[in-house]
Amino acid sequence: MKSCITVSLVEEARGGPFVLWDSLRAACELAERLGFDAIEIFAAGPDAVDPRELHSLLDDHSLRLAAVGTGAGWVKHRLQLADPDPAQRRRAVDFVRSMIDFGGPFGAAAIIGSMQGRHGDEVSPEQARGYLAEALEACGEHAAPFQTPLFYEPLNRYETNQITTVDAGVGLLEHLSTKNVKLLCDLFHMQIEECDVAAALRRGGRHVGHVHFVDSNRRPVGGGHTDFRPIVQALRDIDYSGYLSAEAFPHPNPQAAAEQTIRAFRYWTGCP
Repeated sequence: MKSCITVSLVEEARGGPFVLWDSLRAACELAERLGFDAIEIFAAGPDAVDPRELHSLLDDHSLRLAAVGTGAGWVKHRLQLADPDPAQRRRAVDFVRSMIDFGGPFGAAAIIGSMQGRHGDEVSPEQARGYLAEALEACGEHAAPFQTPLFYEPLNRYETNQITTVDAGVGLLEHLSTKNVKLLCDLFHMQIEECDVAAALRRGGRHVGHVHFVDSNRRPVGGGHTDFRPIVQALRDIDYSGYLSAEAFPHPNPQAAAEQTIRAFRYWTGCP
């Protein structure tokens, strides 16, 4: 397993669960100094970061780009994949595609989380699920030429009324024609929705493509009450070799949160 830390470049998301903020260069410098393998970027859009500058920063600091978030599509642009307006749904899919095109050349998968939307007065549960499946089909296939998957993230009940558990996520993915969509298992959401986080990861098995490594209260690992021993063992049992990415609040501050995360990563995984 490999270590990763989140970097937000979206002012509208300030206060959200991202460890590092503001400066991509400073984030890369700190990530290298602490020994992280990669960064995960939450950007306002595909044009928010110069790809040439990003290539240079990653090379200079011996880092990989693990994944790119699409949440700004909702937070900043109010786009979501279950919108009752077909034109808005097309814009949402186009935004996800643009983030795939941004991350793909770096070998980084795009993440669909908050953009999955909700069912409500104008959209039935069946319609919302159908719209989401259509978007995953289209975007999963769009990512395939980059030889990267698309990551789909079940969220807790307070953030979506679509998919909230690993089992439901597996059910959704197994009904897709594309095989290029994987689950992002966020340990914070799982602490709310799963009866047994480790057992859920085992059931997720080959569908697990990315893990958000965070404690029960969305603080860095070690700041809550999660027992990570069975969780890490479950990841080993399913031969997970991807990233444990810290999508956590910068508590008490970004540097301390980053330091705590890498200590916890090394302690629980035994990885250098």
